[in-house]
Formats: sequence, structure tokens, C-alpha cells
Amino acid sequence: MTQIEIGLWVTGGMFVLVVLGMRVAFAAALAGMVGLIWLRWDQFGYDPDRFGKALEISVKIAGQVPHGKVSSQALSLIPTFILIGYLAYYAGLTRALFEAAKRWIAWVPGGLAVSTVFATAGFAAVSGASVATAAVFARIAIPEMLKIGYDKRFAAGVVAAGGTLASLIPPSAILVIYAIIVEQDVGKLLLAGFIPGIFSAFIYAALIITMALTLKNFGPPVKGFTWKERFVSLPPALPIVAVVVIIIFFVYNPFGGDAWGTPTEGGAIGAFIVFCMALWRGMRLPELKDALVETAKLSIMIFAIIWGVLIYVRFLGFADLPSAFSDWITSLEYSPMLILVCILLAYAVLGMFMDAIGMLLLTLPVVYPAVMALNGGEFVSAADSTFGMSGPMCAVWFGILVVKMAEFCLITPPIGLNCFVVAGVRPELSVQDVFRGVTPFFVADAITIALLVSFPAIVLWLPSLA
Repeated sequence: MTQIEIGLWVTGGMFVLVVLGMRVAFAAALAGMVGLIWLRWDQFGYDPDRFGKALEISVKIAGQVPHGKVSSQALSLIPTFILIGYLAYYAGLTRALFEAAKRWIAWVPGGLAVSTVFATAGFAAVSGASVATAAVFARIAIPEMLKIGYDKRFAAGVVAAGGTLASLIPPSAILVIYAIIVEQDVGKLLLAGFIPGIFSAFIYAALIITMALTLKNFGPPVKGFTWKERFVSLPPALPIVAVVVIIIFFVYNPFGGDAWGTPTEGGAIGAFIVFCMALWRGMRLPELKDALVETAKLSIMIFAIIWGVLIYVRFLGFADLPSAFSDWITSLEYSPMLILVCILLAYAVLGMFMDAIGMLLLTLPVVYPAVMALNGGEFVSAADSTFGMSGPMCAVWFGILVVKMAEFCLITPPIGLNCFVVAGVRPELSVQDVFRGVTPFFVADAITIALLVSFPAIVLWLPSLA
């Protein structure tokens, strides 16, 4: 049996385990371990006396590679970004942000839902975790929308969809994971996510306003706030804006020259500033404990997935499956853009059965080299490339596209994690209610992805300045 055949059999077995309900981290680690043993034993001619040696070598590989990657400094961004979000919530900064958005925006048709979208976008800029954003605003925004007559399913859908914005708007944990897997610049990817993230929020807002204008008794505007009340709401929300500015300045110096610091340093400083603000606003020890525990839980979940998947990725390298897939993709007699669209559609289908982080970690080692090959190679210039951009810029563009697809997967049934989180926070809502509520946002996401594919400048303008 060839290495490629072993790779295909092991990969198929792993996806069967995932569909049957095994956690991605364990399914990937098990598949990778079995694959490594199988490959090594195949090299020994399936000699029963050499099986122990094959097992010993495979165990050493499985132990060394995950530790080397997980101990990377770049991954320290993830817990700091998540900590920022939970500290901001427990300090009451998120409620202040929602109140400011309500007073300034809620007068438009569907205004409270639009306010929720922009408030989640603002919180996403300090959170970096979609699940945390959805959980926070399920507590804050849904009761406000129900109070003035919103359908409970749509109110839940707004929060679940709005929470996905944290996947793109920096600081984004999933963008950091993408950058590490494909070995690209973290800072440029974080910058690249800013405009598409805000763009997605405006598409959501346009959808809500259109529905409010065309459907009866939908999303009544909230009026009556004076200009004084609006301006008074701004100072309590400014700390979040300040943290966002500080992080962006560390990643990209807008005055020219080198950046002021690394993304890791920016995340650490941002977490320290929010911690000080939380203490100043009266956060007590129990709330601090809750913030730290929630941060640890989410960080451990992400790191466990990374650890398990990296064993599988190492096996893929030995099986030479990424190169074989790249050769097959580039041999297809179809337009590269059509192939790219098919890859994105495959992500949409795959996301129905897997969580976003696990899906990207499992597929990128195979799919990313194929996309780079379609563009003409990782080091191709913009003039010679298929998609009209250099290799590094193509990596950034493709990263934003797949992360946007990961956003889409956070609200698609049956695995849409944000929908389960919203239903878990609001006992009066079933998971089915939330899935029905997010249905209109599938259209908005499809429009956004189509525009990002058609007009790469939306993604690439900001990182091209760095």
C-alpha cells in the first residue's frame, strides 16, 4: 500500500469518528497516531517483530511536534485576547458599549437589532472569541429586544450571527491559529481582518434594516434619546475603543516606521489595561475568578484541539498527502477561481459537522498548499500570479476567506456552536429557535463572501500599507 493510500484511509477514518461524535482533538490525535504507526510499520514490511519499534518511533514524533508548536510565543496571544473579553464583560464595559450603540443607532428601522450588531462588533475588537461574544450579548441584548416586541427567534439569531464577527475583527484567536498553521505574519493577518469584519457588520445591518422596512411589526425603532443622553453614553464605552487603538498601534504603526511592538505584547498590554479598568469600575474577587476560569476553559479547549490536530498534521507530512492534493488541484482543467469557490463551498458543507477551529486545523495543511499552487506558488510576484497578488498577499486573502467561512459555520446546523451557546444562556430559547433566527444571515454572509472574493482590495488594502 502506498503512502497516499494510507493517508486517505486514515483521513477517512478520522472524519468518520468526528461524524460519530468524537471530539476533534481526540479524533485527530488518534488518527495521526494510527497513521504514523501504520506508515512506519509499512516501511518495516509489516514484520511483527518490528511493530514495537514502529510504535516507539511514532510515540516520539507525536510527543515532540505538538509541544514544539504549542509552546510557540505566537500562541500566547490566544489566552490574552480571550481574557480581555471576559474582563471587559465582568467589568460592565460591554453593557456600556451596548447602551451607547442603542442611544446612537436604535432610531433606525430595526434599530435595536442594528445596535446589537455594532455593539458585538465593538466587543469583538477586544474579545477575539466568537463564543464569548455570543454568550455575553445573549445576556444583555436579547432581553432588551424582547421587551419592545422582537420575535424571540430573530433576537437570538442577531446575537448568534453578531458573535461571529469576533472571528475576523482583530484581535481574533482564529486568525492567529491560521497564521501559525500556514506560517504567515500574524500582524498582517490581524490587520487584514479589520475592514472585512466591519464590512460584515454593515452587511448585517443592511439586512436588518431591509427586513424592518418590508415586514410589518418588525423591529420597531427606539426613539426619544436626547443629544445629551447620547453624548453622556460615550465616556463609559471609550475604554473599549482605547484598547482597540492600542492593540492596532502595536501591530501597525500608522505614523510609519517599525511597529511599536509585537501582537503578543499588544495583547498583553491590552489585557493589563482592561484589568486596571475593571478594578477601577469595582470588579470584585469573585468576578475576577470567574473571568480567569472562563478564560482558562476556552483557552484549554483551543490548545487541546491544536495539540491533537498537530499529531495528524505531522502524519500528513509523512504521507505526502498535501503535495499529492496540490498536484491534483493544479492538474484540473478548470478556472482557478472556480476551484477556489468550490473549496469555499466545501468548507460550508464541512462546517455543518465540525467546529470552526478544528475544521481549519484539519484542512489547512492540505488545502493551503493547493491554493498557493493555484496562485503560482508561495513566492510568486503579483505580476505573475493567477489571482493578481503576490504569494504572501494571497495567503492573507485566502486566510480571511476561510475564516469568514469559519464564521459561517458557527451558525450553521447541526453543529453551529454560537447557536448552542445562545440557547444555553437563554433557557426560554431552544436550539431550533436560534437556528431559525439565524437563517436570514446566511444570505448576508453569502453576499459578503462573494464580495470579498470578487474584490480582494477590501481585504488587502490595510495590510498592504504595513
